[in-house]
Amino acid sequence: MPAEADPIPLSALQHWAYCPRQCALIHLEQAFDENVHTLRGQAVHARVDKPGVETAKGVRVERALPLWHDELGLVGKADVVEFLPDGTPYPVEYKHGSRHKATAIAACDDVQLAGQALCLQAMTGHVVNEGAIYYASSKRRRVVPITPALREQVAHTAQAVAHMLRSGILPAVLPPDLAAQRCKACSLIDRCQPQAVAAQVQAARAALFDPDR
Repeated sequence: MPAEADPIPLSALQHWAYCPRQCALIHLEQAFDENVHTLRGQAVHARVDKPGVETAKGVRVERALPLWHDELGLVGKADVVEFLPDGTPYPVEYKHGSRHKATAIAACDDVQLAGQALCLQAMTGHVVNEGAIYYASSKRRRVVPITPALREQVAHTAQAVAHMLRSGILPAVLPPDLAAQRCKACSLIDRCQPQAVAAQVQAARAALFDPDR
């Protein structure tokens, strides 16, 4: 990434994986609205957002640890990082909801966690092959292997977000199958107006390819 480019927040990886248009509204247009889901998320992070270090069962635990990756152009912080006895970091991302969250949505969280893992690896020199998502509602962890495919997805997502920020172009709305799953829970649905935008696109395409017009 060019040196003059602004760093990409780690949270943007999850936003882009969930919906590129949502990512652009938040990180390009600086738009953010609250709903029950965002408020629950803030409540979950109330403790881990406070920096601190403690030792639990012989494991050093750091909260709100600043992270960065110069090559990928990423910056942010980890909710919790547990340092194993050999110094290997183990990132833990806190999310509201249950461990049985829909697979497609959970996969978006995995991209953000993998971004944290790559930052920690670059910062410490220790290979990070695993992390976990902690779900507040079920109070359970889901272990996430940091696979080669997930590492590649982080790199591609970071590139896509960087391109979007440089271009200043708002991505299209999600296709109908994904929109049905994700738009209802999005706090930016009123700003985005996915149904209205989709209708305008459909009408424009109909006019373009209608030989009688």
